[in-house]
Amino acid sequence: MVARTKTIETPGVVRDDHCGEPAYCPLFARAVEVIGRRWSGAIVKALLAGLTRFSEIEAAIPGMSAKLLAERLRDLEAEDIVRRTVHDEHPVRIEYTLTDKGRDLARVIDAIEGWAGTWLAADQPS
Repeated sequence: MVARTKTIETPGVVRDDHCGEPAYCPLFARAVEVIGRRWSGAIVKALLAGLTRFSEIEAAIPGMSAKLLAERLRDLEAEDIVRRTVHDEHPVRIEYTLTDKGRDLARVIDAIEGWAGTWLAADQPS
């Protein structure tokens, strides 16, 4: 794990020394690209809830096609966020779990969920 040094240069602005300017951070931009892709956050949330089978994940996320779920799982696997395990049984059983890197997203998912509950719940029709 890489240690990150934070410095405060102006009141209220925290700069991460790995990113350079406080207004733009390429690491932040990449993180948003990875977990901000359509359905990726929902998939991570489902895996954090303990779902492991493709069909369980698919059922937990209404509106997402099986084709897109398979694509996003491959994307998350390529980012080392999801691990795909094939069990040599008949029929073959495939499970998806979060890696340490993926499980570390729990606090991010919780923060987004809290923000959504505060700011987006009011936008929903009664």
